[in-house]
Amino acid sequence: MFRKLVIAVTIIVLSTFNVNAGSDGELVLKKNKPTEVKDCFEKLNRATFAFNQALDGVIFKPVASAYRILPSPIKSGVSNSLDNLSNLVTIPNNILQGELKKAGVNSGRLVINTTIGILGFIDVAKHVGLSQYEKEDYGQTLATMGVGPGCYLVLPVLGPSTVRDATASIANFVGGDAWYNVTVKNNTDHFTDFDYYASRALSGVDFRAKNYDAIDNLEKNSIDFYASVKSLYLQDRQQKILNTNKITETQDDSDWEEIETK
Repeated sequence: MFRKLVIAVTIIVLSTFNVNAGSDGELVLKKNKPTEVKDCFEKLNRATFAFNQALDGVIFKPVASAYRILPSPIKSGVSNSLDNLSNLVTIPNNILQGELKKAGVNSGRLVINTTIGILGFIDVAKHVGLSQYEKEDYGQTLATMGVGPGCYLVLPVLGPSTVRDATASIANFVGGDAWYNVTVKNNTDHFTDFDYYASRALSGVDFRAKNYDAIDNLEKNSIDFYASVKSLYLQDRQQKILNTNKITETQDDSDWEEIETK
């Protein structure tokens, strides 16, 4: 298992170096200005939102409640490992967005934390001056290229998204996510599809546990919880695209995809 993960890390790092070698400097891409996102499928979205809420009540919230009682070092280690895996998507998107310095730093973090940090459980990289950058995904990359968000969507289980971001996520399953490639696409004795889906589920539980009180308070204090979540998600998403200060405690869009199951 460790050997195959190191191979995946090496492939990503080598691809980063190849791009750097052929570049004279960082390509500067302009971020889009905030765009109004229409709720074209509101009736369907609200129905899906209600389904996700019910699912949260019987699965995610109880599991997150139990997860919260685990010792802090364990929860911190799990979060670090999940963040480490996310670099396998962030790095290629750093490259596609022309953010080569960030790609190099994130590659260094990935190598150090995967090896010395015991598969990312310990964030060793931050102690040697490699601070973590914001996570990136293919939806954000399309946004930097001028692709508009399209209509707002609420996906079953996965939660809030947009037409652009939902479409862009397909890239993860056609070679854009090295973790998916070495688990689901290349099922071996070292990694299986269970490893991938377990990590995705654990990411949702980890996020739900971190935001347990915040989500409950938002629901209690909202006249229209659906509208509140939509507004909060879209603002947070736009700030991630613009790489500005975040307004929420969310981690990345996969996390917000999970939160809508709540």
